[in-house]
Amino acid sequence: MQVTVEVPDDLAAALNLTERDPASAALEAMALEAFRERKLTGYQLRTLLGIPSRYDFWEFLKERRIETYSVEDLERDLAVLKTVLPPA
Repeated sequence: MQVTVEVPDDLAAALNLTERDPASAALEAMALEAFRERKLTGYQLRTLLGIPSRYDFWEFLKERRIETYSVEDLERDLAVLKTVLPPA
């Protein structure tokens, strides 16, 4: 699929689109948002953005301060611990 977006020049400068490929920047932003919303898996994000390895992927997320452990993950882990550990 091809998508065309028109951005005024003054906003393109503010968005730092003049220093990197605007198409790549837009694709990355859309893909990261889909990943945050759990619409894309890590593998799908890696494939879409051409990230070659899991290690590069984790570095990519770290550079962008994207956490992969959610509140839901914590709640699920706590529920499992309550069933496994004896009461204190």
